[in-house]
Amino acid sequence: MKRSEVNRILEQTKEALDAHMIRLPDFAYWNIDDWKNSKEDTSRIRRVMQGWDITDFGMKNFEEVGAVLFTIRNGLQDEPGVGTPYAEKMLFVKDGQRLPLHYHVTKTEDIINRGGGDMFMILYNVTKDLKPDMESDVTFYCDGIPKTVKAGEKFLITRGNSITLAPYSLHTFGAEKGTGDLIAWEVSSVNDDNADNYWAEAASRFSGIEEDEQPLYLLCNEYDKFL
Repeated sequence: MKRSEVNRILEQTKEALDAHMIRLPDFAYWNIDDWKNSKEDTSRIRRVMQGWDITDFGMKNFEEVGAVLFTIRNGLQDEPGVGTPYAEKMLFVKDGQRLPLHYHVTKTEDIINRGGGDMFMILYNVTKDLKPDMESDVTFYCDGIPKTVKAGEKFLITRGNSITLAPYSLHTFGAEKGTGDLIAWEVSSVNDDNADNYWAEAASRFSGIEEDEQPLYLLCNEYDKFL
């Protein structure tokens, strides 16, 4: 992705959040100079990778497969005293956009539709050799209520509702086309985006950035690069 594209998308995301009266922590609005001036006070933020995250998941088609995320709080799995013992993220997904099919090994997560369009979800179990199970029904919880769907069956999660995904729950989700942009929230156990994403598509977690202009906001995986 080009930095100019990243800057444009982040500005659009901020405008969408403002329209829904959602305000992120102050450091979400910092420029590079703000970060440099606060470097000593932000070591924990940088270590646990709080902050902005925009990705096309290496699939180079952001309009169809991609998301903007902001990690509000997080910790470290191998250092329980650092950060918080849970993670919280905002996800902004454009109308018709989705995330790749993937699962986590250590993370349990609630994904909540906070505003905008409907969130679609598609689930699979995984086989003993960690391949998508195309046959067996999938049982999960929505706001504490058990639900069962067929493997690969698309279903919708409307505003105010959520789904709990346990480890090894193979899933893809996004903004149901025609219902509007989606603002979702993720509340989970500690999140490790460097090690705990397992893909059933040819995807990667972070995007490479082509620097064609200065960044308006730093991304959570590039603090070391700029600071």
